[in-house]
Amino acid sequence: MTTFYDIPADLLIPALADRLEEIDGINKPEWANFVKTGAHKERPPVQSNWWQLRSAAILRKVGRMGPIGVNHLSQAFGGPKNRGSAPNRATAGSRHVIRTSLQQLEDAGLVTVRRNAAGTVNMGRILTSDGQKLLDNVAQEVRPAAEETYPGLEKY
Repeated sequence: MTTFYDIPADLLIPALADRLEEIDGINKPEWANFVKTGAHKERPPVQSNWWQLRSAAILRKVGRMGPIGVNHLSQAFGGPKNRGSAPNRATAGSRHVIRTSLQQLEDAGLVTVRRNAAGTVNMGRILTSDGQKLLDNVAQEVRPAAEETYPGLEKY
């Protein structure tokens, strides 16, 4: 059985974004047309389906690195900020975009919040069984294209 760990991200994320477009709860908010994805960006995204692509990337990262919080995800989606003549520094991505996307993924039943034993502190987001199933099904569909693009994957 192919899992999402076996498929490269450049093939898995677009296919997963197409699948997320079919889910009702994952829609681009009104403000998403005008917002940048981080302080290190100069312009908003130009792709029409950038919200689904970002949600798919977040879902994959939660699956690989979970339990993970909004702060670590924003650092993962950050980049170098141009500070003029001063050296570049790393900046985090937009936490609002990540938080809203995670909330939509939670409402869709793909991600859930993991709490500590006392139930008082959030430990981060993890995949639900439905989220794991969705990722693995998309990976299974993309497997032939991945083997064609990357011939070494046939061994796995």
